[in-house]
Amino acid sequence: MLNATTLPAAEAADLFDLPGPMAERRIVVAMSGGVDSSVVAALAAQSGAEVIGITLQLYDYGAATGRKGACCAGDDIADARAVADRLGIAHYVFDHESAFREDVVEQFADDYLAGKTPVPCIRCNMGPKFTDLLRMARELGADCLATGHYVRRETGAGGSELHRAVDPARDQSYFLYATTQEQLDFLRFPLGGLPKSQVRELAEGAQLRNAAKPDSQDICFVPDGNYAKIVKAMRPEGGRKGAIVHAATGETLGEHPGVVHYTVGQRRGLDIGGQPEPLYVVGIDAETAQVRVGPKRMLAVSEAVLIETNRIGPLPDSPLTAKVRSLSKPVPVTLDGPLGDGATATIRFETPELGVAPGQAAVIYAGQRVIGGGWIDRTSGPE
Repeated sequence: MLNATTLPAAEAADLFDLPGPMAERRIVVAMSGGVDSSVVAALAAQSGAEVIGITLQLYDYGAATGRKGACCAGDDIADARAVADRLGIAHYVFDHESAFREDVVEQFADDYLAGKTPVPCIRCNMGPKFTDLLRMARELGADCLATGHYVRRETGAGGSELHRAVDPARDQSYFLYATTQEQLDFLRFPLGGLPKSQVRELAEGAQLRNAAKPDSQDICFVPDGNYAKIVKAMRPEGGRKGAIVHAATGETLGEHPGVVHYTVGQRRGLDIGGQPEPLYVVGIDAETAQVRVGPKRMLAVSEAVLIETNRIGPLPDSPLTAKVRSLSKPVPVTLDGPLGDGATATIRFETPELGVAPGQAAVIYAGQRVIGGGWIDRTSGPE
């Protein structure tokens, strides 16, 4: 049982927003082995509901064993199991490595090979986490699936809405824009209204062994942060050498060891010294293995075409903003074209934005509410 430093049972129950007595409810918790999902499991247990923890083993067990800040492999599975034992809840581990490799890792490699800037965490949420886990939770007769994401699920006039976390430094809404309305109705995010400091305190109060565990940082399946090594191992052609070309003059400035080493906006590692001004990667032509560079002003983007778009709830009449990177601030945009059901749409930035690249996601907001988004297919600069 949890001790007195945790939330009272009634407050814990309120975080899951389920009808009827909690003693008659069943909550499945996605447990990655990190402190956030562990606290969600503790809160679910505190609420009085029956709780089942599920961990998906997503990638190579050996490569991640002992690595700090990872998830869903190695010591993280052991941490999830230990937390479940501490809380006295059922816990199951499912091997999802093959599906994860196909849906997330191979797509990551293909995107890099195509000169795009991939966001594998969104692919993971779209596939193994919210598709497969939801199916498992429903098969187990759960009333909801709870996760440790820092977002809020609110009820609005049109039904369930996805909102940014109360703590903007922890907000993870960027990674969840592809959540469908049906999924959102079944999902719960108990941590969206809590600061990280309180989550740590709850973990310590529950005496969870991972209370002080570092947060996940880099991409989970890249143990040493060397993305290029992973991509070249899967797609050797990504190591094909090519020219570094000035995008404005067409002059060849040097040679690169493969397009997988570069992303739009990159400045370091170009090895083309002696230029009159700092140069950045402004484009990648994967077909010709050409990396194009130019001054910072050439990074400015005035509009982006989005594909495979998703919409959550009705489109509002209020002004819209968008994020093209998880840590950036939302900036004013206008939307042209239908959003949702996989349609293609265009966003136009009120002020030209830097570092917008194909492969990234653009997530669109109305105030604090996520209304959807899509994958950036192509961009264009100011006229």
